[in-house]
Amino acid sequence: MRSTASVLSGPVTNGKRNGIADFWARARLVMILVMTVQSSDRTLSRKQKLQEKQRRQLSVVDTVDKAEGKVRKAEAELAVAVAEAVQVFGDEQSASEGLDMPVEAIRRFVAMAQDEAAGADDVTEAVAKP
Repeated sequence: MRSTASVLSGPVTNGKRNGIADFWARARLVMILVMTVQSSDRTLSRKQKLQEKQRRQLSVVDTVDKAEGKVRKAEAELAVAVAEAVQVFGDEQSASEGLDMPVEAIRRFVAMAQDEAAGADDVTEAVAKP
């Protein structure tokens, strides 16, 4: 039996050229090699594509989680600022006019600030208790 290199390098059988038989032998060998390489590449390629897709999805989820955290933090800070403005202006109606914000929004932010303060008090009390 001839080696792969000798089959691919040229058709020689018993010192003579045998065109058709060697052609088909080389063609069969090349097809086997191509099929093997394609099969391996396709499997790896699918796996890599799935891994890349999963990585992108996780990246999007992480980005959204970070953005939601930033929004919650900004909203909490705004709620505290609005609650302080209500104290400065004296009442919700005056704060609404001074901040050019609907009274309903003022009330919502004041309620959020109170909830934040209550939550912070609960945490402080839980930490203080032995």
